[in-house]
Amino acid sequence: MKATTEMVLTENLKALNLSHILRQLEPQLRQAREQSLDYGDFLLSLTEIEMEGRAENRLKRRLREAKFPLLKTLETFDYHAAPGLDRRLLHQLASGEYISRQRNVIFLGKSGTGKTHLATGLGVEACRQGITTRFVTGCGLANELLEARQEHTLSRLIQRYARYGLLVLDELGYVPFSKEGAELLFQVLAARHEQRSVIITSNLGFADWTQVFGEPTLTAALLDRLTHKAHIVTCDWESYRLKESLQSKGISSGKAAKGLRQSTNANACGGSAPTPPEFIALEATGEAGKEKAG
Repeated sequence: MKATTEMVLTENLKALNLSHILRQLEPQLRQAREQSLDYGDFLLSLTEIEMEGRAENRLKRRLREAKFPLLKTLETFDYHAAPGLDRRLLHQLASGEYISRQRNVIFLGKSGTGKTHLATGLGVEACRQGITTRFVTGCGLANELLEARQEHTLSRLIQRYARYGLLVLDELGYVPFSKEGAELLFQVLAARHEQRSVIITSNLGFADWTQVFGEPTLTAALLDRLTHKAHIVTCDWESYRLKESLQSKGISSGKAAKGLRQSTNANACGGSAPTPPEFIALEATGEAGKEKAG
């Protein structure tokens, strides 16, 4: 290719914002000469490079805007640690069919069983499928809504959360909400009912959700909306986080279970919540270790 032709072509690619073709132009030209590609095949190769590059950038943007605390995928989930998981259902969920049908997914189970990992993995799959996704904890969303109300931007915020193709609401149950926070959270979820899908993770069974939302009538109305045609996944296997922690201390999980006890701690959303079982167990096993040492 003549130098003047290459210079004009480079400027044209920049003007057309075909940055991916521009970056790969030299090796593609060399390959075309070596393989004696006809013009049509060469042009197709260039457009495929541009399409793939733009798709990759869109995925990166969706993942960034989803605000996942950690980028965990379904491929990296430890399925051996979750023997009761219905892999067929998970594969079906990964296809995104539940989103196109405006159905919800609820993961229930004790702490450390991988609920957040599975929810994040499904969120990543949604991003790969071009669906706008937002990850937020229950407490984080309640606080965000309360702040928006004080700043007179509540309607705008609720509309934004109603528009996401998928909302992942994590850790619903660890921290009770104030009356105002529960009511505002209800508004967001009611706005999405049968319009957009929600993934929820919770350490509480449905019968205990009044501990989080307080008002029985509001809790019943919320459950009615969330569970309507929802996929409910019960994560009833052993906490692998606790198992790994105990193994590192040389303590069996069965022995640690004897030390479990109920406890409460302060929180950011008001009220109190049970201490997650793995922390109670580790504290109990620590006391057991001291007695053994004595």
